This record gives sequence, structure tokens and C-alpha cells, in this order.
Amino acid sequence: MGKSINAKELIAERYGKEGTKEREKFREDAFSYYFGEIIKNRRKELHMSQEDLADKVGKKRPYISRIENGEDIRLSNFALIANALGLSIELKVE
Repeated sequence: MGKSINAKELIAERYGKEGTKEREKFREDAFSYYFGEIIKNRRKELHMSQEDLADKVGKKRPYISRIENGEDIRLSNFALIANALGLSIELKVE
């Protein structure tokens, strides 16, 4: 049988322990990637091109492309794009 892998240990090994700069950078990059994937998948569900979405939110197509490719997005722009795609944003206190 193969060796089992602990995801938390693997992430700590590759990106540093929780609280380090490296780990925080990894977390931020991961969120940007996830948000980009959500936007891209929803846009495609709606049969919209990047140009269509850009026009709808008053941005340029390359901006939408960068967001979908994991570039960091401002919260105000994320809310604008989410609204244009019929998505809601929910904030919770944990």
C-alpha cells in the first residue's frame, strides 16, 4: 500500500506554517484562484463571453480574463461581477 498523505502537513511543508508570510500568500492566491473559477464557471453557464460580462459591468475584457486566471480582485469589483452573474455573496461570523 502507498504512503498516506496528510494535507495539512503537505501544505505546511510546501507553503510554510500557519501565520507565516509564505502561508498567507498561498492562502490569498488560493482565494483568488477559487473566485476566478467561480466567476468563469458561472459566466459559461450563462453562455456569456468575457466581452459580454465586461460590457455588463463596465470593465474591459482583459480585466475579466485576469480575474478568471486568479488575479486578485477588489471586493467592490467582485460584488459587481457577482451581481451581473446572478450570484450572491454571504459574509458570516465564525
